[in-house]
Amino acid sequence: MIDLTVMEERLKRGVERARQQNIVVPTYAQQKDPTKAPEKIKTDLKNIGLWDVASQNLFRITWKNEPKAKGGGYGAVNYVELPSSLTGVPARIIALVGKWFPTGAHKVGAAFSCLVPRLVTGQFDPTTQKAVWPSTGNYCRGGAYDSALLACESIAILPEGMSKERFEWLAKIAGETIKTPGSESNVKEIFDKCKELRASGQDLMIFNQFEEFGNYLWHYEVTGHAMEEVLEKELGKGTFRGLASSTGSAGTIACGDYMKQVFPASIVAASEALQCPTLLENGFGSHRIEGIGDKHVPWIHNLKNTDIVIAIDDNAVVNLARLFNEPAGRKYLVKQGVPKSIVNQLDLLGFSGISNVLSCIKMAKYYDLGPDDVLLTILTDSMELYGSRLQEMHAEMGEYTELNAAADQARYLLGERTDNLLELSEQDRRRIHNLKYFTWVEQQGKTYDEIMAQWHDPNYWTGVQRQVPEIDALIEQFNARVGLLN
Repeated sequence: MIDLTVMEERLKRGVERARQQNIVVPTYAQQKDPTKAPEKIKTDLKNIGLWDVASQNLFRITWKNEPKAKGGGYGAVNYVELPSSLTGVPARIIALVGKWFPTGAHKVGAAFSCLVPRLVTGQFDPTTQKAVWPSTGNYCRGGAYDSALLACESIAILPEGMSKERFEWLAKIAGETIKTPGSESNVKEIFDKCKELRASGQDLMIFNQFEEFGNYLWHYEVTGHAMEEVLEKELGKGTFRGLASSTGSAGTIACGDYMKQVFPASIVAASEALQCPTLLENGFGSHRIEGIGDKHVPWIHNLKNTDIVIAIDDNAVVNLARLFNEPAGRKYLVKQGVPKSIVNQLDLLGFSGISNVLSCIKMAKYYDLGPDDVLLTILTDSMELYGSRLQEMHAEMGEYTELNAAADQARYLLGERTDNLLELSEQDRRRIHNLKYFTWVEQQGKTYDEIMAQWHDPNYWTGVQRQVPEIDALIEQFNARVGLLN
């Protein structure tokens, strides 16, 4: 459960800071249906850029932003359907688009959901405490963004091997950026830095996305409902078969808990990198699929609802990034019959988005899905955050030609196979769940009773899910005390 104990003296200071910074906090209900946003906010947004550090942009933490860089209103959920001419499978693959969030990634929602319960209860005091955001990339960007809106000091922690775009953006927004050793899969090094900061004597609060149930709850409540709305529009007489999500912090995959409640027969696939197959093989290593983490099982991952584990070769991801974005690659795809309107949108797929789509292709082949079967996935960010990676690959591998495009499409897209995949038995789920012990009980201070409750207590996960109305009520009370809507 998310602790909602109110600390009145700190809350008073938080209310005053929000008043000074002109902050109105959106509820989960407003993020699911942003048309419920205050009319003044909607008017203000007509003159505000999507990435501007403006408090009104809190009301753009939704899947329903108009897809434009400045001045957009609200519409339906942003998504794209990838045709069989691209995927090579008859099943319908539909992906929610994360580019149109502030910061260009959906992680700003997870960061918001970790921060806000602490803010509206007074547990976090933005006037005295630093907000610490440990991450492998986009989460710390979202946290630094939210912190900047509150005019509170922030510390972003991420591996030194992440893309240049992330560090350039953080240099402008975060109070401090700490680079930890390694790359995407080096999560323990991030935890070690958090431990060091705790011992430093500073007044800070660490929002660890891998254990914060606000991360879980945002995706259960907001992403889950967005997926349901897409299916209401697109499913028709077809059948929703399941969704695929990279594990990462295990926030996004929480939408699977919601979808299983609405569609009990649906399948939830957890995706990871073949070069570091933690769930599949208790593995280790380093990989290049930025945004998905590895080498541990996040505390907030509900393994009870994970049906299949899929590992994706990071060579496939980086080469398809070239196919989808290099001029020769796009020209070749059009030549092969992929609609130009789709090819022109392939920059909506960042590295983890490409990996998620490949996971859906594996699912479609493994389950022998047909044209009436629908799979969902998430494009967490876009190639806007990976332009430097394309430049690096161009410098390393040379010009991208039609021959390269033909090889990459045949090998990594149409040639995707059903290897490196495991349909989970109950024993497999329990085995993976038990891996949490080594990170969270031995290293991070959780208890044996807690880890057993996650597995055995039927109310453990639903209890968190039922907290949405209470948190929304606290947000409304906070806004009333701030007084900007009067």
